[in-house]
Amino acid sequence: MTKQELKEKTNGVILDVLITEKGSRISAENRYPLEVARDARKPMIAEMAEKAFGVHVLKVRTANMKGGMRYVRGTRRAVAEPTWKKAIVTVRAGERIELA
Repeated sequence: MTKQELKEKTNGVILDVLITEKGSRISAENRYPLEVARDARKPMIAEMAEKAFGVHVLKVRTANMKGGMRYVRGTRRAVAEPTWKKAIVTVRAGERIELA
């Protein structure tokens, strides 16, 4: 499922499935990190994850990830990164969210 299809299917609540080293490690514990809309609330995230991925959500944890100025490696140029929201969704044992 592409990013655009995921946005359309979840009405813009879930923006992307995060593929990181930490995400791979916690997926063994049936927890999956998602990038979500900044105004999304936990019940809404759980409902849309169940709808999009066909899993049973047990718990949702959220964190606001602060943006800021980052410097481009090897240059003096600074780039502003936006603030975004991350959700870690715990699903029932034996169920999976496909990461790509």
